[in-house]
Amino acid sequence: MATNSSVWLKGKMLFKYPVNLHRASRRFSESSDKGWFRSLFVHKVDARKDAHSNLLSKRETSNLYKIQFHNVKPECLEAYNSLEAEVQNRLHQDQDYPCEVVGSWNTWYGEQDQAVHLWRYRGGYPALTECLQKLNTNKEYLEFRKERAKMLISRRNQLLLEFSFWNEPLPRPGPNIYEMRTYNLKPGTMIEWGNHWARAIKYRQENNEAVGGFFSQIGDLYAVHHLWAYESLQSREETRNSAWMKQGWDANVYYTVPLIRSMESRIMIPTKSSPLQ
Repeated sequence: MATNSSVWLKGKMLFKYPVNLHRASRRFSESSDKGWFRSLFVHKVDARKDAHSNLLSKRETSNLYKIQFHNVKPECLEAYNSLEAEVQNRLHQDQDYPCEVVGSWNTWYGEQDQAVHLWRYRGGYPALTECLQKLNTNKEYLEFRKERAKMLISRRNQLLLEFSFWNEPLPRPGPNIYEMRTYNLKPGTMIEWGNHWARAIKYRQENNEAVGGFFSQIGDLYAVHHLWAYESLQSREETRNSAWMKQGWDANVYYTVPLIRSMESRIMIPTKSSPLQ
């Protein structure tokens, strides 16, 4: 049963209040003090006065990436892969075109009958512009685009920069399966994401699974793509589980999950002509 307590001033009672209210007030004050104390140690990102791309990307390389997602008619996928490989090899080996294919895949688990291509433009936007201008006057390439269009249901692309703390994607032997994990972040959280992953990437290097990390500049904004390579689905599971055994990985997950609006995982098989096998 609650009891009352009183406040007196100069022999006069000003008011009464229940003792349990007083105790509750103390608990609130103590919890507020503890919350303030804990806040001193919570990771905070300083405000910046520069573009995210300048703070997060590899300035020394000036590489620009383009990722393409092509949804192919199911009956045309084999013919599409053959046609795409022929054109990619020509562009990849032609020194007049400042672009190179990093990797090409077909989605195994995720959106079906989909082809994914990753291109690198060494020299940034000027290299991209030069390449597009040359392709628009290349009669063979224009014919290829017409033929390819007959095989497609839809297509989309994004222009990307690579995170400064990730590996640059380089050709590797196979056989491997690849996972592309795509994170759509809340606007304004890219710097915080980069700060956490700059520390966390060290937990995912032991098995050479980290291929590349990118963030969008044109297309769907605040999109992040992490590309991983594994020997098999079983190897993927074991590698991901082992990360949880390392002190610090759980903190990265704890702080980055609230930054995400949505996420997607694709398991992909490299095409025969892909430099990433």
